[in-house]
Amino acid sequence: MKRFEVWLANLNPQRGAEVGKVRPVLIVQSNLLNDVGHPSSIICPITTHVKPELKTLRINLKEGEGGLERPSAVLIDQIRAIDNKRLIACKGKISKESVHQVKRNINIILDLDW
Repeated sequence: MKRFEVWLANLNPQRGAEVGKVRPVLIVQSNLLNDVGHPSSIICPITTHVKPELKTLRINLKEGEGGLERPSAVLIDQIRAIDNKRLIACKGKISKESVHQVKRNINIILDLDW
């Protein structure tokens, strides 16, 4: 797997406010970890419940981007690590513009511009 690829993943069982179900996720961790066979991956879940007003918490993706069949949104505020055994199949990669937006919004919600 590579950074900014969209993968289908099984996020069950969920707990509390976590997103569950079998759904697409975006790999956001560095390829340094991906290339050495690290057993888990840092991801952001993806939903088809697009809410344009949530511009910092979500990055909207067009139908077809990353192999997605419907307009979707990356849930930046749901960033988390999952075991790689949850990953099912690669669907595609997001656009350079979306990569830039994901990086920017992760920096904002994690306050990484110290």
